[in-house]
Amino acid sequence: MSNRLPSREQAIELLRKNNCPPIVISHCEAVAEVALETANKLEKKGQKIDLKLVEVGALLHDLGRSKTHTVDHAVIGAKIAESAGLPEPVVRIIKRHVGGGITAEEAEKFGWPKDVYVPLTLEEKIVSYADKVIEQSKRVPIELEIEQLRMEYKDEAAERVRKLNEEITSLLGNET
Repeated sequence: MSNRLPSREQAIELLRKNNCPPIVISHCEAVAEVALETANKLEKKGQKIDLKLVEVGALLHDLGRSKTHTVDHAVIGAKIAESAGLPEPVVRIIKRHVGGGITAEEAEKFGWPKDVYVPLTLEEKIVSYADKVIEQSKRVPIELEIEQLRMEYKDEAAERVRKLNEEITSLLGNET
């Protein structure tokens, strides 16, 4: 696929070709909808955003769930995306979307390669945020995700998700 972003249809086809379950594809489509809605609102507020990247990144963020449903789906999905020749910005969205970001220490515990697993660009943050407000394919309050992380004793992840939510909602202002 080279450095060109795939179309929406090509992204969905890539999910299917990698045997992503239909429930995962529905989730990815719902995340893409929220991510695009968020990105459009932010763009109206003057933010420079690559809307196509947000859409494709959101559609493909769970590509790794074709192989595993553990946190490793981020790294596995990034590898699949790289071998499919997807552009680096898409690979980074896939790699960085989990848990509002994964610290270097956490990545080391997981046995992941040394890399950055925290969303840095606005596009990466939008996809990570959208993923946290979609449970399966339904929109839910982000507080549910934060509470779930706390109940699993993942306080650092809960705090990262809270901060991500705070950053996105402050950029949106009264547009939330």
